[in-house]
Amino acid sequence: MTQAEIKLCSLLLQEHFGEIVEKIGVHLIRTGSQPLRVIAHDTRTPLDQVKKALCVLIQHNLVIYQVHKRGMVEYEAQCSRVLRMLRYPRYIYTAKTLYSDTGELIVEELLLNGKMTMSALVKKVADRLTETMEDGKTMDYGEVSSTFVRLADTHFVQRCPLVPATENSDPGPPPPAPTLVISEKDMYLVPKLNLIGKGKRRRSSEDDAIGEPKAKRLKHTTDNKEPIPDDGIYWQANLDRFHQHFRDQAIVSAVANRMDQTSSEIMRTMLRMSEVTTPSGAPFTQPLSSNEIFRSLPVGYNISKQVLDQYLTLLADDPLEFVAKSGDSGGGMYVINLHKVLGSLATATLESVVQERFGSRCARIFRLVLQKKHLEQKQVEDFAMIPAKEAKDMLYKMLSENFILLQEIPKTPDHAPSRTFYLYTVNILSAARMLLHRCYKSIANLIERRQFETKENKLQVQRRHSYKR
Repeated sequence: MTQAEIKLCSLLLQEHFGEIVEKIGVHLIRTGSQPLRVIAHDTRTPLDQVKKALCVLIQHNLVIYQVHKRGMVEYEAQCSRVLRMLRYPRYIYTAKTLYSDTGELIVEELLLNGKMTMSALVKKVADRLTETMEDGKTMDYGEVSSTFVRLADTHFVQRCPLVPATENSDPGPPPPAPTLVISEKDMYLVPKLNLIGKGKRRRSSEDDAIGEPKAKRLKHTTDNKEPIPDDGIYWQANLDRFHQHFRDQAIVSAVANRMDQTSSEIMRTMLRMSEVTTPSGAPFTQPLSSNEIFRSLPVGYNISKQVLDQYLTLLADDPLEFVAKSGDSGGGMYVINLHKVLGSLATATLESVVQERFGSRCARIFRLVLQKKHLEQKQVEDFAMIPAKEAKDMLYKMLSENFILLQEIPKTPDHAPSRTFYLYTVNILSAARMLLHRCYKSIANLIERRQFETKENKLQVQRRHSYKR
């Protein structure tokens, strides 16, 4: 965990949840898993405030808990999950693109509340959509429910783990913390609810003034509350599925840039066929036959089976190896090598960054070292056809920025410089991680700058008002 990541997590937690939650969250990120009383002691925060902060963090899946072998419960922060809060707008926009305004509000409510029951979510979204409609028009609960079912079918939302029934019926003493489990087949199973009704508009302030007092109205509504049909079945946004969708979009775009639109459409069809059956971290998609791909092509996309086979062969023979042939049954079985694709995308991004930051000549050297794996300085000068002095400056510039590495291979145990080979190489993983950490640092600086500018503008406005008085 780098300091840039911790700082960014701190800013995100403070912006979304306030100072107390930020203090508890950052303490857990720095120290690792800790029990409740140790957290309260180390942060010098009252125990009830620590409990409330942990409840908020657990509700939003930012903290997990586990029972220690000694019987105490330890809490652990999920830093990667905190950093995903940066992508909340993109998740919401993706839901809007795929499932219109209803899908957008469903995902937005789940991200805002962490976990919700389907019935509460449908009613809340229907009310919000009704607010935006013209007078006299309302949103039916059935329309929102159907969009929710589509989101669950495509795995963009999923059920939260539950306390198993056997644990509730156990007559012995209750465990220090419940164990939450859910089977994979139930994770996307939508309960059959008969939600009948339409969205309601908020009462105006005039109506509130005429009606009953607020406390009396709240008591009246709680007394008449009906039992929730899906009580205990909570749902959350499946962020891994959103990332899988982003990855698929990047793959389709890369194939379109390298080949043509038809190749990208074939790749899109293959990814769409395997989006639910292939886990997000799998190295390959499920094998797909040429006949299945042909039948799944979009309606109106007029290419013959023979042309499809030619395109699949072209994709399989491409040096980037995005697609591999895994068998001959069903007209040929094909898989997408996801790890190879992601590696190629990361490499292309690094090449683009080097070109923008250091120029086209440095990018030529970077690609050369990447292609040849290991090169001495003299070899770089000869292969890149760049004068020795310029090549030396460019290599050292990229070396100082950690885009390339210098590997020493001594001929003798004393590591004497005269008897040592110095080879330049590129480690894609470390370079990509370095670039990611720089992005985190830049985002943290931007957030701090925005907070400073907002504070300064508020002070200026207050001064102007005081002068006018």
